[in-house]
Amino acid sequence: MDWNAKEFIWLDWLILAVGVLGIVWAVYRAIKKDKEKMKGADSQDYLFGKGEPWYIIGAAIFAANIGSEHLVGLAGTGAKSGVGMAHWEMQGWMILILGWLFVPFYQLLNNKMGKIITMPDFLKFRYTKATGSWLSIITLIAYILTKVSVTALTGGIFFEYLLGIPFWYGAIGLIAITAVFTVFGGMKGVMTLSAIQTPILIIGSFLLLFLGLYTLGDGSITQGWSNMMAVCSGLHDGHGTTHMFHWSEPNANGIVDPMYHDYPGFVVFIGASIIGFWYWCTDQHIVQRVLGQTKGEANSEVMKRARRGTIAAGYFKLLPVFMFLIPGMIAIAMNNMDHIGGIAIDIADKDQTDGAYAMLVKSILPAGVKGIVTIGFICALVASLAAFFNSCATLFTEDFYKPMKKGMSEAHYVLIGRIATVVVVILGLAWVPVMRSLGSLYDYLQGIQSLLAPAMVAVFTLGIFSKKITPKAGEWGLVGGFIIGMIRLVTNVVTSNGNDQMTGWLWENTTWFWQTNWLIFECWLLVFIVALMVCVSFVTKAPSKEQIEAITFSPAYWKEIKESWGIWDVVATCGVVVLCACFYAYFW
Repeated sequence: MDWNAKEFIWLDWLILAVGVLGIVWAVYRAIKKDKEKMKGADSQDYLFGKGEPWYIIGAAIFAANIGSEHLVGLAGTGAKSGVGMAHWEMQGWMILILGWLFVPFYQLLNNKMGKIITMPDFLKFRYTKATGSWLSIITLIAYILTKVSVTALTGGIFFEYLLGIPFWYGAIGLIAITAVFTVFGGMKGVMTLSAIQTPILIIGSFLLLFLGLYTLGDGSITQGWSNMMAVCSGLHDGHGTTHMFHWSEPNANGIVDPMYHDYPGFVVFIGASIIGFWYWCTDQHIVQRVLGQTKGEANSEVMKRARRGTIAAGYFKLLPVFMFLIPGMIAIAMNNMDHIGGIAIDIADKDQTDGAYAMLVKSILPAGVKGIVTIGFICALVASLAAFFNSCATLFTEDFYKPMKKGMSEAHYVLIGRIATVVVVILGLAWVPVMRSLGSLYDYLQGIQSLLAPAMVAVFTLGIFSKKITPKAGEWGLVGGFIIGMIRLVTNVVTSNGNDQMTGWLWENTTWFWQTNWLIFECWLLVFIVALMVCVSFVTKAPSKEQIEAITFSPAYWKEIKESWGIWDVVATCGVVVLCACFYAYFW
């Protein structure tokens, strides 16, 4: 048997089949045991899960973030753009804000309302019912049009390059399997799968990293790193892809860095932080992993476990750069070093760069290990997609159906959540061919996030830190920001992200709107929404005492939160921040 085969052989397929059956059995046992403990269906247990230990919370947050866009898109971006994309991944420090700041506010509101809240619940309480309903609508649209469809699309690409499965078979199969898993597994199934796949994915990815560097260095990992950095430093007309910040000044040959348009100076850090703040602190998809831990315990214990879970996730979040992005750089280095062979990538071909990670798995890992690592990848895809499905079911059931159909049985609400999941699956599948026709998946996805994030950041942040922001101001900020973002999205589609030359009075007089760099536009959109909310607050009714006492910044808040942390929480938090700073210092 050829242990160094560069294709899947019978041993890999056998390990993959046995591993999948084993995971199905483990998840089934966990769900059955949990149902026996529950003694009957409960919609909030199905949708949110129950009190898991902090390390399971951290693993679930990490697993919810890791999806096929990392296996395909992050590695592909690493091959093409190097560490420029690391701004979006080196955000362990941002998850700390969720644990230290937002979790206590969400928990206080839980107690006030007597139930586990969703993000729309938060806005309904702080602002108006319409504000919360708009957030539900915006979130559902974003999940269907981007997260579900993007995960399916990139999953299809990954399976095509790794296993040789035709794209549509892989994409549709992934969605179908995940839909069945989510409908019958609920949040307990997602949590269990997350705990299984996280160690496999981490160990397998780092094995790929070290073997890739070992191959690049002809038996030396340190020399492999040096060779990778040398090759990547010469890309893009000598400007290189080994630094996180790109500038407009030309080099010695008079050539401006071609990556400046995508990553303009320090603006890239600000823009990535805005998106990160929205995603990690206010997105139902992520926050649900923490909110599900808030049942039947004292506030201090809930906050302590949730915070420690986010700290653990902060450390986990430092890993994807090394698990996916750096291997993409290794792949392009192997492509450019003729004596190594095994990988052929055209850096200008998006499909080939997107297949970089799968090519590396097939070329580097020995027989048998390929199958084991692929099990972890499949679990990551299913867990991430299942988390999206589950969040959609939660939003629909808690924010739309329950208010309309009060007093129904818990089993009925669980059934409605499952039906909502199936609907999301169908809509996600219907959108996949549209996504494929819209050009660059990365540009489209990042563009959507940059247009949605500013409104979310402004509304949630001002709602917590300002007692002067009125309910109507929150509604105007969320709806106004969303409308402006969608108008910009339409112009992006029409003008190919501002690259086409458009004629006519309207286009020629609005170039500042449709041609502005997407990250710069995102920053100005945030400024505009904040200014709009402040102005509206001057002319609309002030929030009630009840609205602001429970969840706005106050001394009582600090008294309660201080009871939930100790010195080791602070030390562990500082560790995340220091590691992030070290990464920025090295790849400056």
